[in-house]
Amino acid sequence: MSGYNVAIVGATGAVGARMIKMVEQTSLPVNSVKLLASSRSAGKQLQFNGKPLTVEETVPESFEGIDLALFSAGGSVSKKFAPEAVKRGAVVVDNTSAFRMDPKIPLVVPEVNPEALKAHHGIVANPNCSTIQMVVALEPIRKAFGLKRVIVSTYQAVSGAGNRALQELRDETQAYLDGKDMEAHILPVSGDKKHYPIAFNALPQIDVFEEDGYTHEEWKMIHETKKIMLNDMDSKDIKVTATCVRIPVPVAHSESIYFEVEDPKATVKDIQDVLAKAPGIVLQDDPDHQIYPQAHNAEGSRDTFVGRIRPDQETPQAFQMWDVSDNMLKGAAWNSVQIAETMEKMGLLHMQ
Repeated sequence: MSGYNVAIVGATGAVGARMIKMVEQTSLPVNSVKLLASSRSAGKQLQFNGKPLTVEETVPESFEGIDLALFSAGGSVSKKFAPEAVKRGAVVVDNTSAFRMDPKIPLVVPEVNPEALKAHHGIVANPNCSTIQMVVALEPIRKAFGLKRVIVSTYQAVSGAGNRALQELRDETQAYLDGKDMEAHILPVSGDKKHYPIAFNALPQIDVFEEDGYTHEEWKMIHETKKIMLNDMDSKDIKVTATCVRIPVPVAHSESIYFEVEDPKATVKDIQDVLAKAPGIVLQDDPDHQIYPQAHNAEGSRDTFVGRIRPDQETPQAFQMWDVSDNMLKGAAWNSVQIAETMEKMGLLHMQ
């Protein structure tokens, strides 16, 4: 049977495991799957469609005969091996920050800017998880009513920091419940000077701080939003600012999004109607019955859930909404595979 030969780089990681599941469920015809990771993970056995596959060490020759390479093994790995994969004829969808701000590399959310894929030269960048769910919800609003300003506060799950951070959350939670001291070694940032417990806490730092007091994660959201929506990371046409916070939730990011539209006639009902019809969106907005998006319910879903849409009572043309999505799926693994599916539909993905 003809189909694509797929490589998953970082297959033993949290996102890699979900990439395997998404490839199992993809509409793409798949001929073979190769699981790649570091030398210390080589030899491990993982399952694909119920059959064991042996993880191999990532080397340049790993990409011989590969049509599609999904990367989620850290920026340094992507910078080293993504060009090697392209050199051998593969299309790379990269889930790290390695190429996101490169003006020559498309940064894509299929519901928002699929046309950007036409400009690819072998590598497509997958945006930051917190950016993806926000632009999925904001783009239909922008198209219908215009968009002037966005102020977002995120409540980000621990899984965004990897499997070790998730284990630290479990260990700290147990220690707290046992009346013991909580030991923090990873969060808020593994390579930073200080570490604080995440269990029963909220940490207003994701990634390192820049000189201006914003974290790198916050600047990612600002620049990526503009690049995805306006094809210009420095555009002034939409004003964006962000505060990113880590909370003790395992999976699914939540966001409080304030936005100002250009259309003075836009109402909550208008916005709800637009979002109810938007691809990738599930509208959960019934305050009378306490129906609104929750991280617990979003886990495991490919969709982005939006609710609590309401007007700013003191600012004309301004609204608030609550946005929740599984950061490991729509924020990473699913968006990556969805990019590949979109490329096939557009005739941009080919078998060697």
